[in-house]
Amino acid sequence: MKDLKITSIGEILFDIYPHYKRIGGAPFNFIYHIWKLTGSGKFISRIGADPLGAEILTFLNKAGFDVAAIQVDEKHHTGTVDVALDENKTPTFTITPDTAYDNIELNDTTQNIVSNNTDILYFGTLAQRSNVTRSTIQSLWRQDKKFFYDINLRQNFYSKELLEECLRVSNVVKLNIDELKLVSELEEITSDNFVKSAKIIADKYNIELLCVTLGEDGAVLIKENETSEYKSKPERVVDTVGAGDAFSAMLAIGYMLNWNIDRTVELASEFAADICKVKGALPEDDKIYNKFLERINNA
Repeated sequence: MKDLKITSIGEILFDIYPHYKRIGGAPFNFIYHIWKLTGSGKFISRIGADPLGAEILTFLNKAGFDVAAIQVDEKHHTGTVDVALDENKTPTFTITPDTAYDNIELNDTTQNIVSNNTDILYFGTLAQRSNVTRSTIQSLWRQDKKFFYDINLRQNFYSKELLEECLRVSNVVKLNIDELKLVSELEEITSDNFVKSAKIIADKYNIELLCVTLGEDGAVLIKENETSEYKSKPERVVDTVGAGDAFSAMLAIGYMLNWNIDRTVELASEFAADICKVKGALPEDDKIYNKFLERINNA
């Protein structure tokens, strides 16, 4: 596999479940999968100088993950999210405000990584709830790169203006069906066919590759005049936290390797389904990754 220069910027945090906790945050989950599946990947974030931050660094250093662009904040705590699962193992999130990842600085390390080691930059919406991190992310849009926007709307941490700004710069966009409905309403799109609505958005913002995930009903991928749909339902769902991040990781790999959209949506859907079989967003071992490495190399 050729060297894929994929960078992610945004939150790393702890998902706090009733009886355990897991390291998470969509931008981190995404790049961790990228790293495991490709052997490379850069991550820009910020943690607190606190026990949770130290635990994150210990985990990442032990794994051999590059922490050079993870800033340490002396004033703000490491981010946390309280996670509650319903009877379908679908999560509800309560997100702690004003944490370290809300204060990611645009420093030399951040700029050098994006300038010299990045072909595509992944970002989301949540980390842009603060002026500091939003300014950092949007400053990086000035560089001549590809951009992957994983919408990931949480609570009320977004605005119509922010969504439009993000869509305008993006080459690849992923959103779920509920987010598509919300964006369609904000854009005053009245079509009752979600694929038509997605195509209208893709056309308006010149998005090269747009994906709508449909939960247990699969996903639809749209590229110019092509559409591809795939459904992969896991046999045993432990929880669905991080499934969308896993999908995004494989979507980014497929985009960078120029796979056809049928192959892309199939592998992304099946990888996401396997992540639903583990606690939290990340597997505790490499069995799932090993399973997909061969399929990636043969794609």
